[in-house]
Amino acid sequence: MKPMVFPRRMLVMALDRLGMYSSVLLRRQGPLLEDGWFRSFREKKPVNSVGEPIPWLTYPALDFLAPRISASLSVFEYGCGHSTLWWAARVRQLVAVEHDPSWIAAIRPRLPKTAVVRHHALEPAAHYVNAIIAEATFFDIVVIDGRHRNQCLQCAPQALSPRGVIILDNSDRPQYQPGSAYLQSLGFRHVDFSGLVPVVCWKSCTSIYYRDDNVLGL
Repeated sequence: MKPMVFPRRMLVMALDRLGMYSSVLLRRQGPLLEDGWFRSFREKKPVNSVGEPIPWLTYPALDFLAPRISASLSVFEYGCGHSTLWWAARVRQLVAVEHDPSWIAAIRPRLPKTAVVRHHALEPAAHYVNAIIAEATFFDIVVIDGRHRNQCLQCAPQALSPRGVIILDNSDRPQYQPGSAYLQSLGFRHVDFSGLVPVVCWKSCTSIYYRDDNVLGL
């Protein structure tokens, strides 16, 4: 006996009645597929649709940043990971500070010579927070996605170039509002990018703090 073949329209109607058609459709087309969310969810790591590493920021923030990053920029990261690989492939200089030796061991061999990851324990906090000052240079972009974020937000402006910007991930979390308020007291404005993030199935917010004539053209 030949297997029964359902016409496409009947199959669509059946899936729709079961509440499953939207899930099937999203796997075939649309931003979740194009951005690589399904792959990141399956592999449990922030990657795009072809498996390349991306920062664990919101997709709207990534869409904004990607065309504005140039090879002339220098970046400092609090917290290393897949984002370190993404930034290092695009900028002139990348320095990251990380408290977890296992993350450093995983990321460091994959970095170009223009990138370096420093290890600093979380306590005393000042060693980790002031790692950016120890570099004795100024950075165009400071990414804060590690620990001690309020303290890092207060320290980062000291090592920021005149046109530099600060990126804070998970900026919607109430515990980071003191650091955000401090930057605003210095005259920084901010733009928020809320939306879905890789790996998980909930929304977050990534904020960029900037002043006039900044490197991102905000």
